[in-house]
Amino acid sequence: MIASSAIHPGWAVPAPPVMTDGYSLEMTAKDVEALRAAAPLIAPETPVAITFLPGETMDARIAAAVAVRELGFEPMPHLSARRIESRDELAAMIERSTAEAGVRRVFLVAGDPPVPVGPFADTMSLLRTGLFEASGIRAIGIAGHPDGHPAMDQAALWAALAEKRDEIAARGMASLIVTQFGFDAAPFLAWLGELRARGIDAPVRIGVPGPAGIKTLLRYAAHCGVGASASVMAKYGVSLTRLLGTAGPDKLVNALAKGLRPEHGAVRLHFYPFGGLARTVEWIGDYHAHHAR
Repeated sequence: MIASSAIHPGWAVPAPPVMTDGYSLEMTAKDVEALRAAAPLIAPETPVAITFLPGETMDARIAAAVAVRELGFEPMPHLSARRIESRDELAAMIERSTAEAGVRRVFLVAGDPPVPVGPFADTMSLLRTGLFEASGIRAIGIAGHPDGHPAMDQAALWAALAEKRDEIAARGMASLIVTQFGFDAAPFLAWLGELRARGIDAPVRIGVPGPAGIKTLLRYAAHCGVGASASVMAKYGVSLTRLLGTAGPDKLVNALAKGLRPEHGAVRLHFYPFGGLARTVEWIGDYHAHHAR
């Protein structure tokens, strides 16, 4: 099995000196120019996930991965099982991504459509094709759900996560868990504790919403099924009676930094730039400058 160092050089240290060290980012194929503009402020070799949005072509997704690589970052394309129409389409996406963008890691999700458009119903059906290891993919990202999932109970979520971890290991690749975003550190820390107690030692990236307008944050939370009650948002620094203005993840990141323990294993942050890449990267830089003293 490939070691965790295949995912990121800094994973040997469980908790980074500053919580924003070793972060990763998310973008869409339409965000290439925004990434170019923000690139001088982004750490070299930063992993950049490229989402699999409906309506974006394979060519656009691969062009985005190429741009990520050319800018000196590590591309991590998403693949949405239920949106892939055929094995040939999947093979072409993997082969072109590795050949044209030097892709070494991918992130797999089942996807939102209730009925698959092709032969793949879930992440396991993608893994079982054998196409990833055959094309030289070294690491597979899978989703973690500290706030739960609308279509699965907790027992099913844990069973699926362990099954995917085992399948990835059996195929000689490394696992990386990336969680949905959240607004409260407590569910993340509790989930990490249970994850490790269950013997799942894969590195974890905690999903953090980048600074954005409050209405934007709530809209994404509603769409993604993330808990955003009045009490949760108050911990994040937002009053639901005042929906104007913007909010950033300072309190969340501080609480994570304070609550993480060695038993939580290797943990880093993954930023969802709901307010734009530039604002998120600027926030990361400001946070790091303030705490790296």
